[in-house]
Amino acid sequence: MPDNAIRLETVEELRRYVAETLGRLETLKSDQFQLSQHLLFRNGRVCGVYFRLQGPRSLCLSAIWESDGNSILFYGSCGRRMQRTKLLKAPPIVG
Repeated sequence: MPDNAIRLETVEELRRYVAETLGRLETLKSDQFQLSQHLLFRNGRVCGVYFRLQGPRSLCLSAIWESDGNSILFYGSCGRRMQRTKLLKAPPIVG
């Protein structure tokens, strides 16, 4: 499982990176499929973001950015973790 480290300044950069990485996991074009996102809460405060890319033939890929560890965990279509990316700088999340 590859580990990376990157710096993302804005939420849009985070979304783009997640969409491109998820698409690469299953050789999909990231701009061809919609990426949804949902805020995750712990004890009433935002603690991360759940991303989901719905592909063809019921293909579903996901990623979770957990703000405490400041990393993104990417999951393939079978639910197995495929990649972890550490964020050197992360954008603020608003909830």
